[in-house]
Amino acid sequence: MDPQTMKMLAIGLVVGLGMLGPGLGIGLIGYSAMQALGRNPEARGPIMTNMILSIAFAEAIGIYVLIIAIILAMIV
Repeated sequence: MDPQTMKMLAIGLVVGLGMLGPGLGIGLIGYSAMQALGRNPEARGPIMTNMILSIAFAEAIGIYVLIIAIILAMIV
């Protein structure tokens, strides 16, 4: 394989594996929030606030992965 192909393969692996964690995290956060809302609908405000904040932190990891992938694409 030539270097360009190896570079694109590495970028694909970085993005694929790097987005796996935030994707699973966001899914688990949403699942847990829906379970909590089903058990205690009166606590909707605090549950939704904490859910949105947690999703934002998980999404930040995905953005970091995307930035690293763009940097890797510009190198070499």
